[in-house]
Amino acid sequence: MFKDLLRRMIGVILLGSLVGIGFLSPVRDYVKLPESVTIFEGQNSIQSLPAGTSIQQEENEIYTTAMESEKIVSIQAKTNGDHMATLEAGSFPIKKMDVKVLSDLKVVPGGQSIGVKLNTLGVLIVGHHLVNTSTGKQSPGEIADIQVGDIITKINGKDIKKMGDVSPFVRESGESQKPLDVTIIRDGKFLHKTLKPLQDKNDQSYRIGLYIRDSAAGVGTLTFYDPASFKYGALGHVISDMDTKKPIKVNNGEILGSTVTSIEKGSNGHPGEKLARFSNDQRVLGDISKNSPFGIFGRLNDKISNGSWNKPLPIALSDQVKEGPAKILTVVNGSKVREFDVDVISSVPQKFPATKGMVIKITDPELLKITGGIVQGMSGSPIIQNGRIIGAVTHVFVNDPTSGYGVHIEWMLDEAGINIYEERKQAS
Repeated sequence: MFKDLLRRMIGVILLGSLVGIGFLSPVRDYVKLPESVTIFEGQNSIQSLPAGTSIQQEENEIYTTAMESEKIVSIQAKTNGDHMATLEAGSFPIKKMDVKVLSDLKVVPGGQSIGVKLNTLGVLIVGHHLVNTSTGKQSPGEIADIQVGDIITKINGKDIKKMGDVSPFVRESGESQKPLDVTIIRDGKFLHKTLKPLQDKNDQSYRIGLYIRDSAAGVGTLTFYDPASFKYGALGHVISDMDTKKPIKVNNGEILGSTVTSIEKGSNGHPGEKLARFSNDQRVLGDISKNSPFGIFGRLNDKISNGSWNKPLPIALSDQVKEGPAKILTVVNGSKVREFDVDVISSVPQKFPATKGMVIKITDPELLKITGGIVQGMSGSPIIQNGRIIGAVTHVFVNDPTSGYGVHIEWMLDEAGINIYEERKQAS
């Protein structure tokens, strides 16, 4: 019985010791250490080490430097590839850390105001209207179960690319009294609907009772472009139709130069707006091939200038973004790109693509005086911290126009088709 009691007491003491160890500062520091670190060539990764430990590199391609105290170590890479570092305590190895080193990647920051012209894939249904027939008011489109937000891609098997393609089919169907076989896209699925045009008793023309649109236009801000491939990213968020509120499926489009003419200042509950017009020369800067949750993407036709920020800058991954001072590049008058002070209030390291990865706050007195904070048209303005592009402005907080969301740059690069994990050659 005494032995059983002794075993229980020893068990309780050991359990209490294990629990107590978990509260020790060095142990908590050790648990916080990442299993792996990803950095670019020439960049540093600063790690806080538990007291009495150190990092020993196993290859010559990476090296470490003590900073301020033995508890702070900077990991820096000489060459790209996968490497290994070992965490030691009293010369005994206790943990291995993968160090993934990516090829140096630099892109040119944007900030320019751009005009955006999008052509939809097919024609977009933005509303229904009633046809005044001899038997009463009816909407053939609504009867055929064609809904707002649907996209008409074919009629009777023929491609529909613009609004002008629809009228001949409607007229022919009305005269022959043969209904139309309409192919639509709804929630990513192709559906077939039977649509019978009705005759308006006033002008005797045949109508389908649908409001349609085949293009959209607006202004925004360029975020970056790759000097090697001319691939670019802009806006930082999806373009949605103003009536349906659904993302526009892009067939093609183009970006043009834009000039900011005035600013409608933002206030609590009322987001402001950049008022701009397309540049007089109507010069096309590039095409639009994708409209995604992370912005619009395509290729520029040539290099474009943004004044003092024409040189490529390195980027930062989401786990390298720190709370604190940063800058944004944007246009508030004419076409001149300027820098303004902001603070990164919070940033969430993300292993998978996601929007709204950062919260930023405008702190620049001049910008606050001009705009009141973040305004529509500022979306896509690049955010720069410690000489690296970290992301882009995306949304304003309606009840606090001085603050808003930002998206991390790595996800915009991925959407643009720029693989940050592959070896690449930089343009000079």
